Amino acid sequence: MDKQLLHVRTVIISDVHLGTPDCKIEEVNHFLRHVRCTKLILNGDIIDGWQLRRAGQWTKAHTRFIRIVLKKLEKRDTEVIYLRGNHDDVLTAFLPLAFEKLAIVEDHIHEGPRGRYLVLHGDVFDTITRNFVFLAHLGDWGYRALLGLNRAYNAWRRWRGLEYWSLSKAIKARVKSAVSHISNFEDHIAQLARDRGCAGVMCGHIHTPADKMLGDIHYLNSGDWVESLTAIVEHHDGRYELVNFEQFRQWHPLPSAAVQAEDHPVELAGT
Repeated sequence: MDKQLLHVRTVIISDVHLGTPDCKIEEVNHFLRHVRCTKLILNGDIIDGWQLRRAGQWTKAHTRFIRIVLKKLEKRDTEVIYLRGNHDDVLTAFLPLAFEKLAIVEDHIHEGPRGRYLVLHGDVFDTITRNFVFLAHLGDWGYRALLGLNRAYNAWRRWRGLEYWSLSKAIKARVKSAVSHISNFEDHIAQLARDRGCAGVMCGHIHTPADKMLGDIHYLNSGDWVESLTAIVEHHDGRYELVNFEQFRQWHPLPSAAVQAEDHPVELAGT
């Protein structure tokens, strides 16, 4: 059984968005069950507080995610670093917090064999939406509407016997302004890491996984568990790798009955 597990030094995931119908909860739970690491970095937007305040969906599988993390913390002696994102910004008033091997922080410096890496969610440059919160929620509403359309489209594809295809990812890839925004985001994040004297940076936020060099800065984006289903792992030799779940499941297949009957969503009324 142990041979089926992925043993690495560090795992970095972000943008799980627990509490939303678009969270790929069975996939992320399966991934975490099959990795062993000495450090787990949860890089923001793990719980979607915005959606839960409106009318979120929380299932037993979402609770299981929390239990998996706590089990790693308690029984696997894993260090867990939780970074605040923009969707779980309710944590801001309480930062930083530390409980033995659990730390909840704004940003983090990861020390590895390949040097210092700045870890942050990435919303630090969202100056407009920070000053005008309603714009952030309006943009989130539009994104959720697109994901809803994406769910309906893929239900039709399943009926036709076709594989999953992300309509929202395809639209973002073809919208010129979105591509420009991602490019500017990456440049700003890389400069921030450079100013902090780091060799690289790890972030999330924009749901666009990446592993590349931006000049002298190693830029890593862990993607998300809504569309891309990706994570970053640091191997024991210091090498970083972008892991895609579609490839991961070839070595660690999902159970045939991944979605359990008891995982029906519990509706949460907005406040």
